[in-house]
Amino acid sequence: MNNYYNEIKNELINYEVTKKVKKYSINKSELETKYNVGKLLIEAQGGEKRAKYGNGLIKEYSIKLLKETGLKYSESSLKRMRQFYLLIQKGAPLAHQLNWSHYQ
Repeated sequence: MNNYYNEIKNELINYEVTKKVKKYSINKSELETKYNVGKLLIEAQGGEKRAKYGNGLIKEYSIKLLKETGLKYSESSLKRMRQFYLLIQKGAPLAHQLNWSHYQ
């Protein structure tokens, strides 16, 4: 009887650990992607100083992404990715327990 309990307990513990690892991996991937997109947007706009005036490019990219790939990334979501990159560049801690909605 006790042996079954231990097997059940181990199965459930393994499942919970796997869930946490998967969640961490997805969160990490999401933050890395949005950081990289923000960086590329800054570079495409000619650097941080010129990026403020490059919102037309972000609007263009948003429209092209939707037309060419069906990906719905609004102008404001791309701007948030750009801001996220700038925030991290200025030394904000990138804690693994935070997710994209925390940074928004």
